[in-house]
Amino acid sequence: MMYLSRDVLISLIKILSVIALAVVLFFVGLMIGYGGIGDGSPLHVFSRALWQHIFEFVQF
Repeated sequence: MMYLSRDVLISLIKILSVIALAVVLFFVGLMIGYGGIGDGSPLHVFSRALWQHIFEFVQF
């Protein structure tokens, strides 16, 4: 069984916290950009139809 020292565990928690914070801020930014700056509802940014339209638009 592998033993994780306390320093390694603290470092891992810090890295995972930064990643989780980045993901949350990404989704908040999507909501602000689409709802606040754009003309749509902030929660509409999570709809499947919107993302299908975006992916169809950028495909060559």
